[in-house]
Amino acid sequence: MKITMVGTGYVGLVTGTCFANIGNDVTCLDIDQKKIDKLNNGISPIYEPGLDDMIQRNAKAGRLTFTTDAASAYQSAQVVFICVGTPSDERGRADLKYVLAAAADIGKAIEAGPGETGGGEEERRAKIIVVKSTVPVGTNKKVRAEIAKHTNKPFKMGSNPEFLKEGAAINDFNKPDRVVIGAEDEGTGERLRKLYDPFVRNGNPVFVMDIPSAEMVKYASNAMLATKISFINEIANLCEAYGSDVDEVWRGMTTDSRIGNKFLYPGLGYGGSCFPKDVLACISMGEDCGRPTQLLDAVHNVNQLQRDRFFEKISSHFGAGGLAGKKIGVWGIAFKPGTDDIREAPSLTLMKALLDNGAQVVAHDPVAHETCQDHGMGDQITYAEDPYDACVGVDALVICTDWPSFKQPDFDQMRARMNQPVVFDGRNLYHPESMREDGFVYYSVGREPVTKPSVTAG
Repeated sequence: MKITMVGTGYVGLVTGTCFANIGNDVTCLDIDQKKIDKLNNGISPIYEPGLDDMIQRNAKAGRLTFTTDAASAYQSAQVVFICVGTPSDERGRADLKYVLAAAADIGKAIEAGPGETGGGEEERRAKIIVVKSTVPVGTNKKVRAEIAKHTNKPFKMGSNPEFLKEGAAINDFNKPDRVVIGAEDEGTGERLRKLYDPFVRNGNPVFVMDIPSAEMVKYASNAMLATKISFINEIANLCEAYGSDVDEVWRGMTTDSRIGNKFLYPGLGYGGSCFPKDVLACISMGEDCGRPTQLLDAVHNVNQLQRDRFFEKISSHFGAGGLAGKKIGVWGIAFKPGTDDIREAPSLTLMKALLDNGAQVVAHDPVAHETCQDHGMGDQITYAEDPYDACVGVDALVICTDWPSFKQPDFDQMRARMNQPVVFDGRNLYHPESMREDGFVYYSVGREPVTKPSVTAG
């Protein structure tokens, strides 16, 4: 099948590459010439394990091309996926200008293409325009109306929300838990179902439904996962107040099959490009239709306060002297392991608070230095290429991301390089008693702090 992906961001690039990998003819369209040049040289503009190799292999085979030429990209496409950004304001209302601009271009391309305005075979084989960007319910209607401003020729609309986890996106696409398709008629739904057939041969379902329901599925899914994260963090805060151990509480509750254990890990809260944005979008949709989303309001507020509470631990530890002049190491900048994405990352909130209180910050992340320097903290902080270099002369170490390389470090080397052996672990990577024995003052989430390390630790 001939497919055009509009936008070479995270969703468009991964989706287009995976479609090409099973034999489709895929064109990825973007207005950013620098990104297209990079892709034509086989280099992905985003960090995703395995993606560079897949891009190079499929481009070499001629199945995957990259261009800024909209007319050529739309001309022969049977299916066009709109995967452009939908930036949102502080309350989550999506700006659809890029989506609607793409729709206008598509309408013009359809009008300029071959064919009459009649029905029959042309109607049955009309281009399918699929909105894959995460957009408010009702956006497909706006896209259809925008396309129709520019052509009277037939086209079909579809919705196809993505469920890709950064750091595991290729596997998620190739082995999806489910595929959700919104279609305006049965024939369109069947054509899109066939496109996904090679990815669901393990029996996982393809759900074909009406478009508004498909648009809502993504929001409902992410809002549920965000709710679980905020829930366990609220329980963790209660554990700290009453002397309970959130690890024990977690074990006691998650063996209940009705509850399960996924997304119930206490920490610094959720970040990234999806959960914060989608929760706020649900809140905004509720405001717009007069159905306030009280639960999701609380989910958002708990998440934001979780970072503030963790910073209070840091600030309280240093007491009256405060953080002014202190040097603080940070392990982890990306919002989660496996990605260089720093959007809404808890690390940014904490590092900004540290800087605002007069501290110096030296940070290490396996892949997110460039992203942070270009789109986050700039040169306000120092970047360490090695995690132990981020410990040299620091008065405390703050752990923000649970990268695998942080899980079993050389504690003797850490302690020897630190000015003070103090660790604030926002991801509960270590056992408090082990940290005590290794000679650290240790703070985590939902567990008693270690304020008196073992005197025998060497």
